Amino acid sequence: MSKTKIEQRYIDEHPESLSRYNISKHLFPNGVTHDARRLSPFPLYVTQAKGSHKWDVEGNKIIDYKTGHGSMILGHSHPDIVKSVHDAMNLGTQMGSSTDMEIKWGQLVRELVPCAEKVRFQSSGTEAVMMAMRLARAFTGRTKIIKFDDHFHGWSDYAMAGGSGLGGIPQETLDTMIVLPPNNIDLVEKTIKENDIAAVMIEPTGSHMGLHPIPPSFLHQLRDLTDKTGVVFHMDEVVTGFRISKGGASKKFDVIPDITTLAKILGGGMPGGAVAGKSELINLIEFQNDADFNQNERVSHPGTFNANPVSAAAGAKALELVRDTNVNDKADQAAGKLKKEMNELLGKMEIPGKVTGHGSLLFVRLGVDFEVEDDGASFELTDSQWNIINHSERNSQLHLALLNEGVDPMSNGTRLIVGQEHSDQDIKDTVLAYEKSLTEIRDAGLI
Repeated sequence: MSKTKIEQRYIDEHPESLSRYNISKHLFPNGVTHDARRLSPFPLYVTQAKGSHKWDVEGNKIIDYKTGHGSMILGHSHPDIVKSVHDAMNLGTQMGSSTDMEIKWGQLVRELVPCAEKVRFQSSGTEAVMMAMRLARAFTGRTKIIKFDDHFHGWSDYAMAGGSGLGGIPQETLDTMIVLPPNNIDLVEKTIKENDIAAVMIEPTGSHMGLHPIPPSFLHQLRDLTDKTGVVFHMDEVVTGFRISKGGASKKFDVIPDITTLAKILGGGMPGGAVAGKSELINLIEFQNDADFNQNERVSHPGTFNANPVSAAAGAKALELVRDTNVNDKADQAAGKLKKEMNELLGKMEIPGKVTGHGSLLFVRLGVDFEVEDDGASFELTDSQWNIINHSERNSQLHLALLNEGVDPMSNGTRLIVGQEHSDQDIKDTVLAYEKSLTEIRDAGLI
């Protein structure tokens, strides 16, 4: 199959990445260590990152909008985080005992997160969601959990229900999950009445960080309904926690769930996850003076690297910086400027579409003109309009074109995760990169 001009330029300009891919494809499935890092014809390899930039193995400086899959709102290699990690490593990376730093980390979570009466640390967002689902089932004595179409909650067997890549998951496991379309509170209520529902879990800005947005009003409806029916309300803030506001989407939208899951920014760039919530839920992990309870009702939770000293040090410092500085405002302001200038660019180029999103989570929606609510993120589209926006060939070519111009977005050129270090010059260069890339996409007949 012949290469497009965009693909050929990428191949020609990234020979060192290609040479590494020729090794890694024999080591790892698809040659990568995370599904989202797949890229055709081959992935980009990087050597270092600082602030809002990273450098590939060719030495090209790239404006980074992956920001560590959303973890690096503070910027790459923040000096305070680096020092905290260095100091912690000098003291020991895994002592198999409790530490002062885990107390500090937990206190910061409780201070910032509205529902966090108690906290338990894990090593990832996937683990945190697994724990939250178990706690909800144990607390209610019920078995089934409602999730929403295309909402991502990690790769555990239960959380993958309704998604793709279901190999190896027993149908009996999938049958304990009920996947519903969002924004239909009557359907949720009907489902709760007719089934043994332990919890409702949701990404509070919509699926995949807000790729398919939901109005904040739906969160309030869910909170009211779960209160009324005794169902656990679980807001998964792995991405939005400490980003949408210092207290996450819960604080921003004034909705307090029973339980929340956290990761990414929580760890300050190191592996870390947490489940936080009402004491009566989290305390199901506690041992009691009751052998039968400990055997059959308590929620067991080991984990060698739970609250390990290095992640605790990085996470505690990151949350201190979130609490004590204007990191959220700076990231939001940079994203707001980028959103405005990108929408102006689409207008100037007469390309249908719009850049939308809450705060520092931006989405480039191409091919369709539509109206957005006052929050800048919520809107409604038909299935055919979504098909146009999610045009895979166009978006994958856009991603390669942007890499050729020194910009690395998330999700095939259509998602930009902004941090506090993105400067006015970064924004100017990003808009120029999009202008050049969209011109190439148009010349290729894809828009």
